[in-house]
Parts: sequence; structure tokens; C-alpha cells
Amino acid sequence: MPKSETAFRTISEAAEAVGVPQHVLRFWETRFPQLQPLKRGGNRRYYRPADMALLHRIRAMLHDQGLTIRGAQLALAEQRVAVPTPVPAAAPAPIASRDDSAARVGTADLEQLRRVRDALRAALAA
Repeated sequence: MPKSETAFRTISEAAEAVGVPQHVLRFWETRFPQLQPLKRGGNRRYYRPADMALLHRIRAMLHDQGLTIRGAQLALAEQRVAVPTPVPAAAPAPIASRDDSAARVGTADLEQLRRVRDALRAALAA
């Protein structure tokens, strides 16, 4: 019997639902401050429905759109987190370059990122 959409997921259930290995989810937690699953006894992770939605968005940006980790971080920080439309198979996926000037973050941008991070943490804690 499948879980309801509002049920919390373990890391193995979340990894299977998103289609990536468990270690990838743990890595994403270190790179995306918005992703903070509940941690209970023994450091067991429980992903809420909002966490699952975020995981699907991150996967779509990294795997479907071809963004780098940095590009996905910037996209989430700018609230451009809508689920992307599928890219046709013949068209190459856009890739954010490490040398891309849009990927550079200034002091003002860091403050904005911190405000967004704090707002997301507060929303997830509610």
C-alpha cells in the first residue's frame, strides 16, 4: 500500500521517488541550505512533502535542464523554482559555466541569499 502524499519519507523512499542514490540526497543537503529534512534519533532523515517537492525541483534543474550545482543554487535563490518544461531530445540542455559572470555572487547577492535561506528555514520549520 503506497504512502499518502502528505506522509514523511525516509531517505531510501525519497531517493527512490526522486530517482537518485541516497548519497546524492545527503550531498544535496550540503549544497542547498533550503533542503533540511527532519532529523530524529540516530540522525534518521524524514523528508516532508515540501522537501520532496524541492528534491524534484533540484533533480529537474541538475538532470533535465543541465544546470550546474551553482546554477541551481542561484535559480533557487532567485525563486525561479518552477518545474521546467521538458527539453526536446534534439536540443542540447543549457549548461551554466563555472566562468559564467552570472554565476558570480557579490556581497549584496550574498545578503539576499541569506535572507531567502532564513525565510525558507522558517517556512520549513513551521
